[in-house]
Amino acid sequence: METFKKLKQFYWPFKSYFFLSVIFVLIVTAITVVYPIILQITIDDVVTPAEYQLIPYLSVAFIGLMILKGFANFFQQYLGDLFGIKSVYVLRDELYKKLQRLSFTYYDNARTGDLMSRLTMDVEGFRFFLAAGFKELIRVLLLIVISLSVMFYYSVPLAVVTMAAMPFLAVVVFRFDRKVHPAFRSIRKSLGRLNTRIQENVSGMNTVKSLSKEDFEIDRFTTNNTNYREVNIHTSNIWARYFPLMEFIGNVSMVALLVYGGYLVINNQLALGELVAFFSLVTYILGPLMQLGFVVNMFSQAKASGERLLEILEAKEDIMDEKDPVQPKELKGHVTFKNVSLTYIEDDDAALKNVSFDAPPGKVIGLIGPTGAGKTSITQLMTRFYEPDQGEVTIDGKPTSSYPLKWLRKNIGFVLQESFLFSTTIKANIAYGNPDASMEEIIAAAKRAQAHDFIMEMPNGYDTMLGERGMGLSGGQKQRIAIARAILIDPSILVLDDATSAVDMETEFQIQKALKEVMKDRTTFIIAHRISSLKHADEILVLDEGEIVERGTHHQLIQQNGSYRRIYDIQYKDKDIVMESL
Repeated sequence: METFKKLKQFYWPFKSYFFLSVIFVLIVTAITVVYPIILQITIDDVVTPAEYQLIPYLSVAFIGLMILKGFANFFQQYLGDLFGIKSVYVLRDELYKKLQRLSFTYYDNARTGDLMSRLTMDVEGFRFFLAAGFKELIRVLLLIVISLSVMFYYSVPLAVVTMAAMPFLAVVVFRFDRKVHPAFRSIRKSLGRLNTRIQENVSGMNTVKSLSKEDFEIDRFTTNNTNYREVNIHTSNIWARYFPLMEFIGNVSMVALLVYGGYLVINNQLALGELVAFFSLVTYILGPLMQLGFVVNMFSQAKASGERLLEILEAKEDIMDEKDPVQPKELKGHVTFKNVSLTYIEDDDAALKNVSFDAPPGKVIGLIGPTGAGKTSITQLMTRFYEPDQGEVTIDGKPTSSYPLKWLRKNIGFVLQESFLFSTTIKANIAYGNPDASMEEIIAAAKRAQAHDFIMEMPNGYDTMLGERGMGLSGGQKQRIAIARAILIDPSILVLDDATSAVDMETEFQIQKALKEVMKDRTTFIIAHRISSLKHADEILVLDEGEIVERGTHHQLIQQNGSYRRIYDIQYKDKDIVMESL
């Protein structure tokens, strides 16, 4: 029950719905137990003594009880569902909020498909138990207790004989729970892996088809699908082994009832109507006891789901606001790194090693180097996507940790190498970071990013709906919309992470021309592999294996016979050959 205690904050505020539904469950259960009593009265007090004039009264009473039970069933079902739905609404909301607060470190190790499975299948599994499981458990216990009370009222010896096998049934149910809970947890994990495989395959379908890896992906999916099948078969095997045993123990009780009860009737120690009522009452006990397996099943699934949900809720938020963050009016954009080192995964090589530099407000800093050199890591530390292992990152002389996270990130505009667009209108995508922007401001930002012309050629202009991840646009068009989005928030610091990598040379020239005006009076970091994209920078940092190996302006670095000069010679070698041939 520890899992349910930890999740109590989500369902306890709605306990009134639960307790009201329990009241109606009590009414339904009480009426259910009255049926055998009416049957006993009909046989012993009406049929046997031939008092047939009582039949209309018993019929009316029976019909009245059925109507009352129908209303009670409606309210216990409706209130129980309200309890589950309202509780899970709050739980799902908190899970989503938690995912927004978790740092990049968490997502580095998380799988999208598995997270989707937790927020859908696991949440629904937990909801189903809240709506039906708790009630069913109470109904079963009430039915057993009330039925036993009536049975002992009729005949203590017969009740004892009939119930002799019940402890064995309880033991079997307990052992079933111990076996089935790990099995259901395995099912949830396997389903998460299966969803991850599907999500990755659909997202990367272009890559799969371009490399003709369909058969390879089918084999990988088959492996996950086979595992999901096997864990389900294992769980079914547990059910198949335990339920016949539970049914057998129940049938032993029924046989004991018929043999001993028949003996009591023959010897006039028990009325026939009481034996018939006894038979019905025993089914009310055996059925619920065997139904405990179903309740245990729901409980096990809900517990397994709850544990997976708690893994998200209890995940460490390693990047948070300080208790009393500074509240600056504006950000000038003076960025300083002091002996900064960063390692993403323990025991791996450091992404940054003892990096130091100073970027005064309004300056343009270029970052160049091979893949994995640490260029993007520098910009991710500025926004506190990660925290440095050593050293300090300051903006305007204050550590980045002293600023409110939301405020800090709103003042740093990003245009990433892989532009992500949402499945909504072009206008909404541009205004994503500044939803209050006017249409004139949106158009101005698009014009600066050289996006306005192609947007106006779209079927509905700025109101054109985009497909998933910007489907329907070219790579260059998506990046220009992403640039317009960054321009619109008017950031103090602008980060262009290979922002023109997906555009042709002519478009790159147009964008850079527009960005020169945008970069005025704001600190800009340009990550690029093309020297043409950053040769105008005030300072260029050349990185290799997490270290700054060279720094200076374009002309200064050209004069040095170092890494930058080698990159320059490679990129401009063909151009020089062409010029010499003219």
